[in-house]
Amino acid sequence: MSNESTASETAKQAGHVLLEAGQKTTAKVIEESQKYSDSYAIVNKFIAAFWERVPYIIIGLVVFCIFLLLTRLFKYFIRKALLKRANTRQNLVMVLNRVGSVVIISLGFLVALVIIIPGFSPGQLIGALGIGSVAIGFAFKDIFQNLLSGILILLGEPFRIGDDIIVEGLEGTVEDIQIRATFLRSYDGRRLVIPNATVYTSPITVNTAYNRRRCEFVVGIGYDDDIDKAKAIINRILENNANVLGNPAHTVIVTALADFSVNLTVRWWIDLKETNILASGSEIQSEVKQAFNREGVNIPYPIQEMKMSTPQAIAAPTSSAE
Repeated sequence: MSNESTASETAKQAGHVLLEAGQKTTAKVIEESQKYSDSYAIVNKFIAAFWERVPYIIIGLVVFCIFLLLTRLFKYFIRKALLKRANTRQNLVMVLNRVGSVVIISLGFLVALVIIIPGFSPGQLIGALGIGSVAIGFAFKDIFQNLLSGILILLGEPFRIGDDIIVEGLEGTVEDIQIRATFLRSYDGRRLVIPNATVYTSPITVNTAYNRRRCEFVVGIGYDDDIDKAKAIINRILENNANVLGNPAHTVIVTALADFSVNLTVRWWIDLKETNILASGSEIQSEVKQAFNREGVNIPYPIQEMKMSTPQAIAAPTSSAE
């Protein structure tokens, strides 16, 4: 009997344990199901809210596209209204196009956000920017500096697109003046990108600011050659060259009595619409060399003379006995 009662009690305990385990498992399953049910409900709410906002999103995108179209129309009317006027500066048109486009696009973006996001107002965006204005200022200090410098360059117009300029030792033709940087095309076919802050605060040489440019080179003649004859030859070449301007007049003057030659500096003026400095300089120098060869005028090169004295025989000392 004792064995039967013990087995019965063990069976009861086992059944009780299984019942408790089943209850805990059921409670856990219900709890997890509730979590998934809550997550599913939240996802459903998001999806339902999204589909509710889809018409507003479409309207917001359409409004933003309309503002993009207004930007193109604004640029078109600016070009039509200002570029036909002879006294209109090219850079002023660029400033109006770019700044006006940024303003219109920003306005369209704000309007689209107001339509798409419920309860959104531009004041909230301004307040959010105000909170991080110090951090934004430090992070974008260089960008804002280049932006302001670019606007001042476009308004002040120290040079135009197509001008040949020299900035910080970099020389090339201006391809574009953007808000952030100025783009140059170097004479060997490379693109040079210079930040506007550097351009605005650095000395600039504008090679093509005026149509007339002065060219010059130095040629040396021998000390035994006739200076007046050499001058006459060069003046005759300059007078007969079609690209050399008569006003201002060309000049040929003695500028140095060098170690091996008498240096003549030749200066003349050209019209950049007709030729350029490199082409004109090469042409004149070639003609001068050929004319000097024909006329017997010497272009000397460095010569050094070495003089050596003849060694003298040293007499042998005489003895005291002699």
